[in-house]
Amino acid sequence: MSNVTFGDYIRKQREEKELPLRKVAAHLDIDTSTLSKVERGERPASPDYLKPLAEILELDLKEVQTSFIADKINKDFGGLEHLTEGLKEAEKQLKRRKK
Repeated sequence: MSNVTFGDYIRKQREEKELPLRKVAAHLDIDTSTLSKVERGERPASPDYLKPLAEILELDLKEVQTSFIADKINKDFGGLEHLTEGLKEAEKQLKRRKK
C-alpha cells in the first residue's frame, strides 16, 4: 500500500462501492464530518471502526486491520531510525504472549 494512508484507503474503497459518506458514517454511528476528517487524515480512525467498515465496504477484516495498523505505525514511528528492529522485537513479544 506504499504511501496510501488509512483514510485514503477507506475513501477509495467507499467510492468504488459508490457508497455515500453519510451511509458509511451512519453504519459506524458517527457524524459524516467525523468520517470525512478520518478520510482526509485530519482525525485518527478508532479501532472500533474497523469491523463495521469491513462489513459495509464488504472487505476482509484482516485487510482493513492491516491497513489501519500499517498507517498507525508509519505515522507514529515512521521516522525512527531503528523501526524495523523494533517491529521484529514487537513480533517476538506478541508470539510469546500468545503461548
